[in-house]
Amino acid sequence: MKRAVGIKRTEDEEAHARAKVVASAKKTAEAMLKTLGEMKGLPLKLGQMASYIDGLAPPGYEEKFQQVLKRLQAKAPPLSREAAIKVVTEELGDHPSKIYEHWEADPFAAASIGQVHRAFSRGGDAVAVKVQYPGIDKAIENDLKSLSLLENMIAPVGRRYHSKETLDEIKAVFLAELDYTREAETADLFRRFHADDPEIVIPKVHHSLTTRRVLTCEMIDGADYATFCEKATQEERSAAGRTIWRFMFRSLYERGVLYADPHPGNYRFLGGGKVAFLDFGCVKFLPANLVDGMKRYVIAAQDGDWDEFDRACVEVLGYDPTDPDGWPLYTSYTKLVLKPLIEDTEFTYTHAFAREAVAYLVRHGKKIVLRPDEKLPSLPKPIHMPVDHTFVNRLQWGLSSVLAGLNAQANWRRITEPWLRNGVQT
Repeated sequence: MKRAVGIKRTEDEEAHARAKVVASAKKTAEAMLKTLGEMKGLPLKLGQMASYIDGLAPPGYEEKFQQVLKRLQAKAPPLSREAAIKVVTEELGDHPSKIYEHWEADPFAAASIGQVHRAFSRGGDAVAVKVQYPGIDKAIENDLKSLSLLENMIAPVGRRYHSKETLDEIKAVFLAELDYTREAETADLFRRFHADDPEIVIPKVHHSLTTRRVLTCEMIDGADYATFCEKATQEERSAAGRTIWRFMFRSLYERGVLYADPHPGNYRFLGGGKVAFLDFGCVKFLPANLVDGMKRYVIAAQDGDWDEFDRACVEVLGYDPTDPDGWPLYTSYTKLVLKPLIEDTEFTYTHAFAREAVAYLVRHGKKIVLRPDEKLPSLPKPIHMPVDHTFVNRLQWGLSSVLAGLNAQANWRRITEPWLRNGVQT
């Protein structure tokens, strides 16, 4: 606003403003923790993303925000015991103490759309029972309606940037998470994908005890992300990072199946490089032609064929080579985030690299929007990226931050290359 009316801050005013933000950062994060934790649904998902994706919090204040918000990763505030009992009874036909041999009334984990209880099946198996919050489906639908209303309000501008198509994609993926039977089938699918990799562990689903709102699967203990990062050796952290990488990219490049929710609460570390993956609600099935296109620009960059890389950026990602501002920004950004896949050498993921994956766009995009010779912001020229690519960014930023927390080291290109140079299996 000050820029628009030609007012500039002095250096003292800038310093004072920064000091105020620093002083209120932890207080703001605590307020966000309480509010987002109680709201569940989409607001809690946003809080979880802010808790671990480097670069989303204000620059310089990431640690203050993430320190507080990381409590949302594994155990958000749960609902009442009675609420969970009501859902299980409605879905499975009886009180959980009658369905299961043993039922723990208090959840040991809680997330955006459900909470998880320990139990034993009648067959004596230790199981984790994920119970959907009552009414969360309506709450998420209302959240999405609010987003639709906002999208309609900005439609004259937003439609240039495919805001409706992007919102429709977000709606479809988040609403699909509400169906636990779909999640159970997806978990089975990933187990088949990785059956030959002993370091990838996926809990077995008890389908007879699974419905749309209740998911029962094998209980898997192990260290959570924060504990593992703190106590594991660097060798163990790098080995686990390589396992997470194989899990993510093998399914993407071999099968066209995108695991779109890489946040730290979804892993349990079982020693060495062995990792269990716990949540399969947010999964996107990509069309084969898009996956082949994504491989195309990665391979071109690996081969140093920059003419082919530019063509792929146009034909696959929708970048506009006639845009004098956007073209150099988006192509250089793509090279930046692909760096671990391009370089044939050991690469270490750091928080600085993960932050830069977000900050680079913001920093250089600001130069396009806020031009020094113009008082009002300028709208950048739109790009025409495939809507199916929407959740790839979530994986890209989230995975970089997870691997940075592990300080994971590997020749990521060598791991990935065999899947890149083959066609997509269906």
